[in-house]
Amino acid sequence: MDYSLKTSNHYRVASSDHLQAAKVICATVPMEGAQILVFPEDGLQGFNFSRSSISGYLETIPDPQQESWNPCTEPGKYNNTEVLQSLSCMARRYNLYLVANMADLQLCPKTEPSSCPSDGRWQFNTNVVFRSDGLLVARYHKHNLYFEEAFDKPPRPEITTFDTPFAGTFGLITCFDILFQEPTLTLLEKGVRQIIFPTAWMNQLPLLDTIQFQKAFSSGANVTLLAANIRSDRLIMTGSGIYTPTSATCHHAQRGDPEEGRLLVARVPVLDPLWMEHRVLTEEEKAVAWGQSTSSAASGYCHEENCFDAPPPETASSVLPSSTTTTFISSMMYDPFTFVLLNETEGKVRVCNGTFCCRLQYRRLAPGGSKELYALGAFAGTHTVNGRYALQVCALVRCAGLEVTSCGQEVEEAESKLDFLLEGRFGTRYVYPSVLVNRLVLEQPQHLETAADGRVTMKHSKMTAGLVTACLYGRMYHLDQE
Repeated sequence: MDYSLKTSNHYRVASSDHLQAAKVICATVPMEGAQILVFPEDGLQGFNFSRSSISGYLETIPDPQQESWNPCTEPGKYNNTEVLQSLSCMARRYNLYLVANMADLQLCPKTEPSSCPSDGRWQFNTNVVFRSDGLLVARYHKHNLYFEEAFDKPPRPEITTFDTPFAGTFGLITCFDILFQEPTLTLLEKGVRQIIFPTAWMNQLPLLDTIQFQKAFSSGANVTLLAANIRSDRLIMTGSGIYTPTSATCHHAQRGDPEEGRLLVARVPVLDPLWMEHRVLTEEEKAVAWGQSTSSAASGYCHEENCFDAPPPETASSVLPSSTTTTFISSMMYDPFTFVLLNETEGKVRVCNGTFCCRLQYRRLAPGGSKELYALGAFAGTHTVNGRYALQVCALVRCAGLEVTSCGQEVEEAESKLDFLLEGRFGTRYVYPSVLVNRLVLEQPQHLETAADGRVTMKHSKMTAGLVTACLYGRMYHLDQE
């Protein structure tokens, strides 16, 4: 669900407006045949609250693991739960599993004095899940906050899942969580293959555009991802989708488009391992289950334990021959990438950042090739701006201009089509691949392959539009604390 916010100076008006909009959406979903509906992060209250100014939106959400409660059929059990009651009744009326994001208030128990805020209560950014009869079945408190003054970080990571009768188990994360070890990596390592992702994600080109990274994560982690984002031009928030390792149903608004929501509906294969053991699989489900696309390309997700081991440094004899080129440093996403230009119509280039190297074999296709500058970039290190996390990245990007200093800057449009093979040897099995073309449209890579020695290869040709970015985004979770 791509969701547009209404604004109001009064919390009851704003909340009522957003709940009414949610009801209208819920009413249309059964006609589409959908069984689960996901609303975005901050969709019921909006943004930019202080700890005190959000107080009117706070409701105390009981833990479904500790007690059973249906807010729609038991409205008098707890005071000040109007939003929970409304959401529960929507799920019940329209026979849907419903996922929403709201503000939770929890009083600190005496057992948690060290982590308790000075006012004696926690305020959490919270996902809630209601069963199709209205029962509250899951509650998840966001762990990795992104400049959220109104909310507290939970004392410990929460690993939250819920079961459905139509697709097995789903896991819950929120927005910035997707980049971090907890809770996301723990969910993956527990075998959760279906992830619910409410988000309020700002487009961050050229590597972390909304639909770009949503699809990259789905492909690299070999999971289904249901991503619902806020729609706000002012905050550069556009892009939601329903993703499997081999497909994407997504929407990315363009400049000048009406600022309105968009309901996305798709039928996707069931990836829950236990569910798949007890039913006859479709061909698509078989392909995804074995980490392959329908064209027999590997998923890019390595299931071997030795993929955790860092590969040996590359030597000059271990890489493809390359053109004689000069490297340069340019900032991309606030990180100092080492770049090499693509100066020829076709060729092979290699660039290293320390001992981490990326290789590219490419052929540029007319038209537009002479007007646009492309570069291959490599980065291995810790990103430290607006979050701290360790990376290994290989990225083929269109530069914003014809100067090398423009390489790594934001670009949305491109004319040049390229056939390419991009490869790096990574020290992690968590490598997220993406191909983004003109006007921020996704393309599914034709071939993805991961080798036991950490090599990840992405091959793509017959592009439908000019290349904006092709990226292998490796997350070195085990180095985050160094």
